[in-house]
Amino acid sequence: MPAQAFAESLERRIERLEEHFVVTRPESASRAPVVLMMHGCGGMRPFQNDIAEAAARAGAAAVQIDSYAPRRIGRASAIATVCTGMRLHGRERAGDLYASVAWARRQAWADPERIVAIGWSHGGWTIMDALSLRSGAEMERFTGLTGLNDEPLRGLAGTLIVYPYAGVGTYVGQRDWRLTPRSVAIVAENDYIVGPTRRTLERQRARGAPLDIVVFENATHAFEDEHAEDPRVRYNPAATAREHAMLADLIESLSAPTTPAR
Repeated sequence: MPAQAFAESLERRIERLEEHFVVTRPESASRAPVVLMMHGCGGMRPFQNDIAEAAARAGAAAVQIDSYAPRRIGRASAIATVCTGMRLHGRERAGDLYASVAWARRQAWADPERIVAIGWSHGGWTIMDALSLRSGAEMERFTGLTGLNDEPLRGLAGTLIVYPYAGVGTYVGQRDWRLTPRSVAIVAENDYIVGPTRRTLERQRARGAPLDIVVFENATHAFEDEHAEDPRVRYNPAATAREHAMLADLIESLSAPTTPAR
């Protein structure tokens, strides 16, 4: 197992992450829903910009969260160490999501009760482990964060979990979620990177998670990535368009804001 995360305050984590946030906001005078974007184990990818624009068209602000820049992890190092499970497991990276939710709730342009988290592969693992950790000492131990409140994901109304890793080292299917945001999981039929995940996700749903599981036929892992170097990945524009539409549907399903922006 990777070493325990080093300790730092929630405020310090927010400060380190915020420097690298990429924020895309809609043209709206109202408080907007917020989509927090958790990249896969290979790091930030160009297709995330298209996802951010799709979120903005649906009326949400998108925040791309770079978990690697503050940790000085380059792409080659990430593939060699994070993608192989040697460092930064989902339960540790959950602290980045907790910090990002806290940051988003403070923004004058954000609706603090309409937050959506979308994560790809390692990012999906991160979201699910963030929902599974027990409040208090366990959260602090695995994330390395001090100063967390009892529910650091307060305001999380939905999740989109895309071809998630759900194998050894995860809590997927093993624990109830503390919160039950409306959630959708996309499983790629021809995913030879994370392997078959549907049964594990179904176990999570059996534990009470409001999780819709959608299989994308003829899609591989990272089907949105036109620039993927891995031969197991094939760009699929139809699947990508479907993913964009599903995100828009999730955003639009959230209740309307009640507080105007300042």
